[in-house]
Amino acid sequence: MEQHSRTDDTAESRSILEGQLRECYGRVVYSHKTHEKCADLLLSHLSRIKLFQIMLSAITTAGFVGAVFGAGRIGAILGMIASTALLALNSYTKNYDLGELAQKHKQAANDLWIIRETYLSLLVDLAMKEKPLESLQKQRDELVDQLHTVYSGAPSTTFQAYKKAQEALKTLEDMTFADAEIDAFLPKELKRSEQAR
Repeated sequence: MEQHSRTDDTAESRSILEGQLRECYGRVVYSHKTHEKCADLLLSHLSRIKLFQIMLSAITTAGFVGAVFGAGRIGAILGMIASTALLALNSYTKNYDLGELAQKHKQAANDLWIIRETYLSLLVDLAMKEKPLESLQKQRDELVDQLHTVYSGAPSTTFQAYKKAQEALKTLEDMTFADAEIDAFLPKELKRSEQAR
């Protein structure tokens, strides 16, 4: 009777740990994808700014060259407006280094990727029931410390990036693969579908 009770307690403990690990895994999946989307958005924004800088530089130069060669007052005014806009844009990019911020988001995503994969491995180990519960709990606690370190150094994400991550994960199924898709990457000995063998 006591042995049966102990088995029930172990099964319940494993179930509780699985629930927590699944929750943590889900959060890390979202955090990883959100940081990726933040980096993408910032780089896209930076690319548009660089394009505007080039266009404003060209307009400024054309306006002043035109003023020198007789376009007169209109060329000078056009050059002055473009020059002022370019100055404002350059000041913005000096104060907010979007490239560096994007790189920090990319680094956070890279750091979260390995933690995400470790959580997945931990869930597999739990399901296989070959490792003792205490070993799994120890690994879980180490992952919490690693997550704290990553989150402490990571820049804040945006709602827009979160919505894009949500769309990628839920609608576009970024983290989901059909057996046939996985089989395409594997040697025939590891393929699951009979048609792929």
